[in-house]
Amino acid sequence: MLGLFVILYIVVTILIGAFASRYVNSSQDYVLAGRRLPLVLASSALFATWFGSETLMGASSKFVDGGILAVIEDPFGAALCLFLVGIFFARPLYRMNILTFGDLYKNRFGRKVEFLSALFMIPSYFGWIAAQLVAMGIVIHSLFGFDMYVGILLASVVVLVYTYIGGMWAISITDFLQTILIIVGLLVLVWDLQGKAGGFQTVIATAKPGFFSFFPPLKTEAVLAYIAAWMTIGLGSIPQQDIFQRVMSSKSEKVAVYSSFLGGGMYLTVAFLPLLAGYFARRVYPEIAAGDNQMILPHVVLVHSTLFIQILFFGALLSAILSTASGAILAPASVLGENLIRPTLKNPSERLLLRVMRFSVLIVTIVSTGMALSETNIYQLVADSSSISLVSLFVPLVAAIFWKEANATGAVYAMFSGMIVWLGLKYFGPEWLPPTIPALGVSFLGQFLGRYIKISLFESEPELSGDSIPSGSL
Repeated sequence: MLGLFVILYIVVTILIGAFASRYVNSSQDYVLAGRRLPLVLASSALFATWFGSETLMGASSKFVDGGILAVIEDPFGAALCLFLVGIFFARPLYRMNILTFGDLYKNRFGRKVEFLSALFMIPSYFGWIAAQLVAMGIVIHSLFGFDMYVGILLASVVVLVYTYIGGMWAISITDFLQTILIIVGLLVLVWDLQGKAGGFQTVIATAKPGFFSFFPPLKTEAVLAYIAAWMTIGLGSIPQQDIFQRVMSSKSEKVAVYSSFLGGGMYLTVAFLPLLAGYFARRVYPEIAAGDNQMILPHVVLVHSTLFIQILFFGALLSAILSTASGAILAPASVLGENLIRPTLKNPSERLLLRVMRFSVLIVTIVSTGMALSETNIYQLVADSSSISLVSLFVPLVAAIFWKEANATGAVYAMFSGMIVWLGLKYFGPEWLPPTIPALGVSFLGQFLGRYIKISLFESEPELSGDSIPSGSL
């Protein structure tokens, strides 16, 4: 019965995508839903950007092991990202009327920087997408008994079809419906588990010391790890295309700002539900929790819950995975199509651009599937993908919008220096030093030095001068 529901749910989702494709007549419709989303759809889309497998399965397993300090990166850092976007970035970006972040770099720094930014941005998504495919593979494995690699391949096909058909319109419509299912399903699950565990107060009162501590001990290593956790998604996801697309799909500048705040508030609130569910599940069913922590919630629900709760939980889980995966695939595909393939075409028609975008969706899905088959730690996949954009793209984005004297050479310095330092410290640095902190500092230094040590190779004429960017942004 439960397996039949899952199959039906997937079919309905694909049909919604097919219906939404009727609204797709141009590349802007496909990538930004024609910039026509009302507040409720834009907010639910932003909420769904973050609420995926890393929250339901990755973060909940981290929380079970390490408490609040283990999940600062997500959900706290993720919610911070959306609040910062609403405060500082939504207005200036919305006024530019561009399709991708690559367009911003092109308009501000020229085509060479556009090309380089796309090379840095696209790979940063592969781990994020792979995390969703791994999670859906776990669901399929749990429900139907297929091997994990079979589940991942099936998940890839489902997400590919869903994304390929409808683009951002399909994502936005289904995100709204899926958000409702996520909230209802998790509320019922948490209420059921806390009752079996003896109630909220009893369970929380018996937690080990420091489990619910929000601040780290005053030790150098702990403080640095704490800062890095806030930065990784909190800053690192600001220059990512999926956030940009969902904010820019809003029907007005005001909706873009308000949806960022509302999406962040929803995420910070709802994301606690799977954390609490995982915590209660360990207390009630320690024999299940002794295995892979990523599997705690699926196993507990399958073995010990009623069919009604099983349907609600797996409906919520599939909703979270599908909504996040589809948006994560569309984002790098948009950059690939718009900033790498389109410049090679001469006066392409809108029909051709749509075909290019959909072809890019196929390529991104294939690469991410290969990554998912080689790595199954959901939380680590997400952390690495955000770290890449943090150390390479965050500084050039801030400089492009807020520093009038920023130039292309500095952007290139920032991208390469941050990435090189991050890779070096990640694999050869001391364990106590989070590589993102010095890498981000070096990236800022590179952007600054570019102002005084220019390389003519990069200082080509941009598409638009810095003055073409809204004056309020600089």
